Amino acid sequence: MALPSTVSSPSFKSTPPCLSAFIPKPLNLPATYRSSNRRSCKLISFRCSSSSFSEKHQNMNPPPKSDDLVELPLFPLPLVLFPGATIPLQIFEYRYRVMMQTLLQSDLRFGVVYSDAVSGSAAGVGCVGEIVKHERLVDDRFFLICKGQERFRVTDLVRTKPYLVAKVTWLEDRPSGEENLEELANEVEVLMKEVIRLSNRLNGKPEKEAQDLRKNQFPTPFSFFVGSTFEGAPMEQQALLELEDTAARLKRERETLRNTLNYLTAASAVKDVFPST
Repeated sequence: MALPSTVSSPSFKSTPPCLSAFIPKPLNLPATYRSSNRRSCKLISFRCSSSSFSEKHQNMNPPPKSDDLVELPLFPLPLVLFPGATIPLQIFEYRYRVMMQTLLQSDLRFGVVYSDAVSGSAAGVGCVGEIVKHERLVDDRFFLICKGQERFRVTDLVRTKPYLVAKVTWLEDRPSGEENLEELANEVEVLMKEVIRLSNRLNGKPEKEAQDLRKNQFPTPFSFFVGSTFEGAPMEQQALLELEDTAARLKRERETLRNTLNYLTAASAVKDVFPST
């Protein structure tokens, strides 16, 4: 199954994560962390019959109530979409052009699921993408800007042609008990600012302090924003997307940022000793 391209449209200015205003690219995790930290993220294969797909999901999660299920067209992509994040897409494969023609006449919403480009396996948890801007070209290709909405879990595959349609149930974070979410979110923001400062230093940019990264966001949407900046580590991003506890997500992001900060601190020390490195 060919995957759609993720490119910037020449007619639209894509909206990158706000971290890109401070560093040349979104947060990149150290390679050793990207390859080893793959906890809690399961991929399944769309290269199977509807019955076998359903069986795999039922083994992982108890079947939800029937009135909780909705049908959603699925869009496998080699990236993880988070609620509130935006992505630019170029649609050129026939099956996805058919999907977009249908969506543009209906509710403009489809499910984005992370798909490994090598194995073809896809995640069982994804995020709804809503088309907020689109441009149709003369050759029937589409340029889109999509924004992440609610998360979902795939429970069954309805059909595979001309494009994937699945039954899904919605995911929401559970209450975090006595955890102080504001304190956790503030701690994560402080770590992000320090990562940005050191990233700027290593890239020869002024070490100016990043301003308000939360932008008055509550802890849950802020945790999704933080996860969206961990580009280059899709398995880690997928694990964050699947968590149903805001405190657990913020704690995991705190750990990731601390590891990244340690890596950048060491790299900065090496640069001080060997300026030409």
